[in-house]
Amino acid sequence: MSKSNSGPINAMTVDVEDYFQVSAFEPYVTKRQWYDLPHRVEINTHRILDIFDAGNIKATFFTLGWIAEHYPTLIQRIIKDGHELACHGYEHIRVTEQTPAQFREDISKAKKILESLSGKEVKGYRAASYSICAKNLWALDILNEEGFKYSSSIYPVKHDLYGIPDAPRFIFEPLVDHNFKEIPITTITFGKKNFPCGGGGFFRLYPYIISKWAFNHINQKEKQAGVFYFHPWEIDPDQPRQKGLDLRTRTRHYLNLSHMEKRIKWLIKDFNWDTMENVFINKPYET
Repeated sequence: MSKSNSGPINAMTVDVEDYFQVSAFEPYVTKRQWYDLPHRVEINTHRILDIFDAGNIKATFFTLGWIAEHYPTLIQRIIKDGHELACHGYEHIRVTEQTPAQFREDISKAKKILESLSGKEVKGYRAASYSICAKNLWALDILNEEGFKYSSSIYPVKHDLYGIPDAPRFIFEPLVDHNFKEIPITTITFGKKNFPCGGGGFFRLYPYIISKWAFNHINQKEKQAGVFYFHPWEIDPDQPRQKGLDLRTRTRHYLNLSHMEKRIKWLIKDFNWDTMENVFINKPYET
């Protein structure tokens, strides 16, 4: 597979959380159990860093403050390898479950931890499970007030857990008179409906050729930069299996985990990648 050197540079992103911290497991795994379950995030994230190093790309790591506290050397490697460190909140609480005051405390705490460990300004934020929606857009004002430069928290799709279907598909400024950006996960449009193509479970569900076609369309036809995301646990088919999960949760979480790593390697070879900061904020590729 040959990488195209023409067209926009896309943003590669990783949501750094462990398998037991996903929102879908909230009814099954308590936060107290986080300390007792086998941790896999460190070894899996190092594997991802090795893959990115071999592919000669840089990425943005949206990292939980909880993870950073427990694995500070992982944060140091992310920075040492030249990647961007960004914020995923402290302990993966959906914004829909927080008051404005609780949200402010959560993002402020996480930002301080990440900046203290990395020695770098943290400019970006991604909400747990893309949980900034039409009813809590106040979160964007708070992010701006707390010093973030951009968010990647609105998914312009219709989904049972998240999404604003009529939100802009590409980077926009949601706040009047503020240079604050919202950078949605990439979607493809058929008719009047947006469909996910920017990673996660959809990337594992569809054959790879569909994702490749979608990103080619976005880059070459729409002349836009795409945003792709995945999680460290998605390249880990050997992770401990949780018991008692409902069929939908079990299917979504475990589907095609054994294929994910090779698909990520294909994606790296087929397209051009860099950090969110470089693609959308610093914009070094513009002429």
